[in-house]
Parts: sequence; C-alpha cells; structure tokens
Amino acid sequence: MRKILIGLALTVVMLAAIAGAVVAAPYVITSAALGAPGKAPASERITMGAIGLGGRGTHDLQALMANDDVQVLALCDVKQERREAVKQLVDQKYESSDCATYRDLRELLARDDIDAVLVATGDNWHTMAAILAAKAGKDMYCEKPMSVSVAEGRALVDTMNRYGTIFQCGTQRRSVGRFKYAVDLAREGKLGELKVLYAEKAPPEWFKYHPYATLPPEPEPPRDVVDWDMWLGPAAWRPYNATYMTRQFWMANLDFSGGMITEWGSHTADLCQWANDADATGPVQFEPAEGTIVAHYANGVKLVFEEGKWPLHVRFVGTEGWIYADDDGNVEAEPKSLLADKQFGKGYPQDDHVRNFLDCVKSRQQPIAPAEGAHRANSACQVANICQELGRKVQWDPEHERFVNDPMADRKLARAMRDPWSLL
Repeated sequence: MRKILIGLALTVVMLAAIAGAVVAAPYVITSAALGAPGKAPASERITMGAIGLGGRGTHDLQALMANDDVQVLALCDVKQERREAVKQLVDQKYESSDCATYRDLRELLARDDIDAVLVATGDNWHTMAAILAAKAGKDMYCEKPMSVSVAEGRALVDTMNRYGTIFQCGTQRRSVGRFKYAVDLAREGKLGELKVLYAEKAPPEWFKYHPYATLPPEPEPPRDVVDWDMWLGPAAWRPYNATYMTRQFWMANLDFSGGMITEWGSHTADLCQWANDADATGPVQFEPAEGTIVAHYANGVKLVFEEGKWPLHVRFVGTEGWIYADDDGNVEAEPKSLLADKQFGKGYPQDDHVRNFLDCVKSRQQPIAPAEGAHRANSACQVANICQELGRKVQWDPEHERFVNDPMADRKLARAMRDPWSLL
C-alpha cells in the first residue's frame, strides 16, 4: 500500500511534466487503480501474504479477504496440497491466477509488494515467523498462542517495538461484544472490588499424547510434497512421522507448544488479564490446587485455571457481583440488573478483530490485542504450566520475567533453537 502511494505520486508528477511540454494522449486510469465495485482503490488497499494454511489459517484468510481493501498476493505452507487448495480459493476470489505460492516463508517475506502477513502456523513457528516478518517490514495478524516459551514471547514483543510493527494477536474474543461487556464491567468497578477471575483451560480428553512423547519413524515424503525440515523449524530434530503434524499431537507437546494450559488458556487468561488491567504485568505467585493451578496478583486478585468443558467461558467475581460469558452466546450475571436489556449474539466471530487490525495498519495505532498484552496472557499460562510440571508453588517476578530464587524453574523459561533459527 505505501509503495503504491509513492508510485502514484511519481506518476502524477511525470504526467504533469509531459503535459507542459507536449499535447499528450488521454491518460486512462484503470479500474484496478480506481477500485472496481466491491474493491478498494489501489492506494487504499493492503496487500497481504499468508503463512500457514491449515484449518485455522484458511479460516483467518477468508475473514481477511472478506474486506474490500485487502488483496492477497502470496501463500506459504510446507504442504503442497494446502498451497494448491488455498490458491484456488484466492484465485477464485480475485478472478485471476496471480496468487503465488511458496514452501519457504523467507521467499514470501522477501517480496517488497506485500504490506502485511497472516501468521497461522502451528504454535512452534509463531514467534520465529513473526520476528522474521517484522524484520522484513511487514505488519501482521498472528494466531495465538504467540509463543511457546516466556523468552520467545519477550523477544517477539521487543522486536515488534523495535521495528514499529503493527501486531494483532488472534485472540478475537477481545472484539466480541459479550466478552468486551464483561471485561468493561470488571474494569469500571461495576462488580465492586475484583476478587476472583476464572480462566478455563482445554478439556483433558483433548490431550491423548504425553507432553514429551516421540513417535516411530515413517518414510519421509519428497520435500516439495511436505517440507519436514521446514515444519520442524526451530524445534529439535526428529525423524518424520505424519502424526507429529496433527494438532492433536503438537498442541500439548513441549517441543512444539507452551503446554496444555495455553491451548484455551491463552484466550481465557487473556480476557482475565484484560479485566484486571494487567496487560503489562502478570500474577506474582502460582500454586497447585485441587487438580488445577491458582495464581495470585499483587493487587490481591486471584486467577483460577478451571478444568475445561464446552463452551469455552470466563467468569469474573467481585464483592458486589459476578458475570459469566461463553462462546455459545450465554451471558449470566448477579445482580441481574448488570445485564439490563443487553442482547448478545452466539459464537466468536473474528470479523471486527480483523477489521481492527486492518484499520490499525492504516492509522499506525495499537490494535485491541497488541503484542505486550498477548505475551503477558500467554506467559501467565506458560508459568502455570511450569508450576504444574514442578508440582509446587512458585514465586514469579513479572517485571523481570524470572522466578524468585528458583533456578530450576528459570531453566524452563526458554528452549534451545535448532540452527539456523535464532531469536536474534
């Protein structure tokens, strides 16, 4: 978009110079420049690439393409079948065959005609892809959880700040009316003094593999079909097995994710953090309690990671009332007057969340789910996972993002990254 604006300005100057010297032929401005029906002019369009084209990535991409001021130019995925299938969707949308496909995200990021990218890989790649995108000058909409370790999350935030990148985390419930309303009640004191926040974690039956599981080797496909080395990326090397690439495996495996609590917790803890005005900090103590983890903030508020069951939900409790909201559109509160005649829809659409991102790309304002807030919510989940793994209470210093006098716990704040991938 920025390059197009510069190009148009130069064109105007050149045409003016020519007109002053000779009688030129009429200059025809094409519909592509002006914007055909349902399509924004080129000067207002945000050109995008997509990295990661699985189920969630394709869903995100379609939400982005529903906006008239978005044009998707390129796609990247390690799987050939995904590249080809999603290219058909994009080409059909724009009635062309121009969308390029890549196996290596670095080739997509090297294009200077792309303003922003969608990062919707598995959790293992979120931080690395986001850092590479920022260094390439791209803004981004990045799926959650945005890191697999506290150290990676901090590196991501620092990189976004260094390059002035617009980063929207895909925690779309921040843009869903009933969840926003619940958060507003808590932040505005309508519940009285806030006491307990309930952040749901994913149901245990989702996780059938051990967090350190390995699988027997299988024949590795040709690189053009499945780029196994690129799928592993910064994670430790292991022989190919197709099951590794399924979400049911990697979402709780500690080589590829931040642990079980982060799966739903990065959504629900995010809303709890927001309700507690804690987007720049986090709890100071975590302890095991009755099969879950309870965290405590310095202001006395308690964060409880509830066992998960559908629908995903949060609950905020204060001295003068409480409110509950979930993905099925249910909102309950006590006293009931807190809800008045409010009406809320069902589901958790991301339309407004995507629109907020696109508007911020143009305005350069911070979006509703910025990197720092996403990192703090995610790190609360990651520290809760560490507490659960150690099976004991831990003290956390949110300012320095270290445990207090606990070197054993500190060793779990980062992971080794396989060459050539690095956070630097």
